[in-house]
Amino acid sequence: MRLLHTSDWHLGRSFHREGMLEHQAAFVDHLLEVVASEEVDVVLVAGDVYDRALPPVDAVRLADESLARLAASRARVVLTSGNHDSAQRLGFSSRLIDAAGVHIRADVSAVGVPVLLEDEHGPVAVHGLPYLDPHTVADAWGLPVRSHESAMAEAMRRVRADLAARPAGTRSVVLAHAFVAAGGTAPEASDSERDISVGGVSLVPGSVFDGVDYVALGHLHGRRALTERLRYSGSPLAYSFSEAEHRKGSWLVDLDAAGGVDATWVDAPVPRPLARLRGSLEELLADPRHAVHEGSWVEATLTDASRPLQAMEQLRRRFPHALLLSFATPPPGLAVLGDGAARGTRRTDRELATEFLTTMRGTDPADAELALLHDAVDACCEDTDVDTLLRAGAETDPGSGVGR
Repeated sequence: MRLLHTSDWHLGRSFHREGMLEHQAAFVDHLLEVVASEEVDVVLVAGDVYDRALPPVDAVRLADESLARLAASRARVVLTSGNHDSAQRLGFSSRLIDAAGVHIRADVSAVGVPVLLEDEHGPVAVHGLPYLDPHTVADAWGLPVRSHESAMAEAMRRVRADLAARPAGTRSVVLAHAFVAAGGTAPEASDSERDISVGGVSLVPGSVFDGVDYVALGHLHGRRALTERLRYSGSPLAYSFSEAEHRKGSWLVDLDAAGGVDATWVDAPVPRPLARLRGSLEELLADPRHAVHEGSWVEATLTDASRPLQAMEQLRRRFPHALLLSFATPPPGLAVLGDGAARGTRRTDRELATEFLTTMRGTDPADAELALLHDAVDACCEDTDVDTLLRAGAETDPGSGVGR
């Protein structure tokens, strides 16, 4: 039996305010092409179909179109809910949809009831486990502790009880949405993954899944083979700059007659590459090595000693898709900003604003800038003529020219 393992579509998500729905639709087109060209029997979607519990209408429309197209393909589909999904919304009408060959598993009460498939070698039991929130299942399942490990262990106990009642030789596949570690090493998460820890503990040991022929994992956004049989497909698109080095795609898994696994990677299309650039503004704008990134989404970290004016605007002249700008070091003197107040000295609003501008930029403002800044500060004072401390000083200095 040939499986295509994918997860974490996050339909409706944006990338630093850039809409991703068009790119997500392109991934679905790619998925259908792989199903046809590779003669896939089953598509496994291991959770986080949507990016949030109440997805936008256009994301729901894309999900509906995607599942309808998959239902019309040669493949069956087993899909589970993730921690971003609303299990109730995703699972609506799932019993009716089953008849179309799309099996949505979002109901915790159905854990242990498989989707039964068959090929020329016999039966395959596919157990789709929805995301198991320990707080939700602890009382219903009588868990000894509220933890992800405890919840997953109980789910797998139910899976094994079902498999034990099946005919000998029945092969097994499990879909799970969790933070799984194998070999004592926790996989590295990316910035776009939501923390699912309970009491600071979110890890599920890989040994919980021992004995299963293939485990299709979701939640982490980078592909990982924890063991030959225990794999993350990752998200099909990058959703943070921490994923700039990821290869996005799906696992194509052949399950042989004895339950042996042969997995190969299928790359997904990259709508726009990601680049993380570092250097002075002058270097980033002039270095010919960066020409390859002129069409990329760019995160730039500037190393300039002082903060250049209109840095993002200048960057976008060369990198029109620059999205993030940061600085390698804090502004000079930021740590001592406000020391005057701590020493008990009183400073005018003009002085505070000027000090802040100097601190943030690392240089004193020009005369024209200073005049503009003073005008802005004065316009914000209760007394529209001048700030209060300057007015107080004028009371003792008749020659100041300040009106009273």
